[in-house]
Amino acid sequence: MRRWVKVSVAAAVVLGVGGYVAEPYAQDWLLARDACDGTLPPDALEQLTPEDAHLRDETSHLHEGLGSYSCRLTAEEAEDGTGDDGRLVVGMEAYTRRDDQDREFMSIFPEEGFSPQASLPEGLPGFIDKYHDINFLLPCPDLGKDAEGRQRKLLVRMSLGREANHGAPGAAYRMAVALANGASDRLGCGAEPLRAPAGDAVPPDPERDAETVPLSEAKDTACGWMAGAGLPQDQGLRVAAAVNDAAPTGRCDLTDRDGKSALSLVAWYGDWSNRLTSRDGVPRSLTATARCDGEAAGYALGTSDDIPGVGEAVQRRLLKEFAEDQVRRRGCSGLRFF
Repeated sequence: MRRWVKVSVAAAVVLGVGGYVAEPYAQDWLLARDACDGTLPPDALEQLTPEDAHLRDETSHLHEGLGSYSCRLTAEEAEDGTGDDGRLVVGMEAYTRRDDQDREFMSIFPEEGFSPQASLPEGLPGFIDKYHDINFLLPCPDLGKDAEGRQRKLLVRMSLGREANHGAPGAAYRMAVALANGASDRLGCGAEPLRAPAGDAVPPDPERDAETVPLSEAKDTACGWMAGAGLPQDQGLRVAAAVNDAAPTGRCDLTDRDGKSALSLVAWYGDWSNRLTSRDGVPRSLTATARCDGEAAGYALGTSDDIPGVGEAVQRRLLKEFAEDQVRRRGCSGLRFF
């Protein structure tokens, strides 16, 4: 019998005989029902909970004046005694203030901003970061504009425990979408509700699961411009496309024949990206900037390995083609190169 079916049956029986709720399955049912103010989809939660683990605790914190909301659901500690405070099943943090959002982006993209990332299915306004968190950045029409005339937004970050079944078909995306929609409601954002992607998509690991195609076949990807960029065709180069036109960041990577990243082109959207294209007010080399939806956009090229025939002149051309492709896709203006 499935976990949450057993939970609901046990809860109904236990609660019906005097309100006693210490029975583990009844406790599971109550925690699952109440966690994150009741927004967790039961089927996805069942799939993401560690096998044979009972739930332990749920917490949520809403600070309307500070524009923040968080919730967390944990399971009992592991058999080896680790996890004194419980094992994370799912956690979420959401912010509508720019300072909080900038802090989160700085943790995801420190230094020059070439942190591992993966794209979400097209249409979802977000990305997967180096911590494996699913991030959404949503416009908040009900919150108006900030003091600088920028549309206020909602940043939502969802984390899954290390023991959660990340490979559960479709479950992580259903959970993330439900939490984002719930956070929008709780914080008065008014964002258009997200819809989970159809099918059994599983979030990739940004550092290990990048899907690549041969350079000659890249034209059908979101980094299709690379196929006609004049790159050497005899070195086994492959393209990894992590671009989603609705997301606040994306990248096109070139990998060598062994799958190691050799060259990366990254885009960041929002005024938080200013620090990634300059240092102390001086533009970094091999970067570009533009204006998109009234805010800054930044583009940069980085290399981790020499590619024969791809010197600085070719790299500058690649940055130009990448940035121009992004500007066309997003309807941006004022593109400048450094």
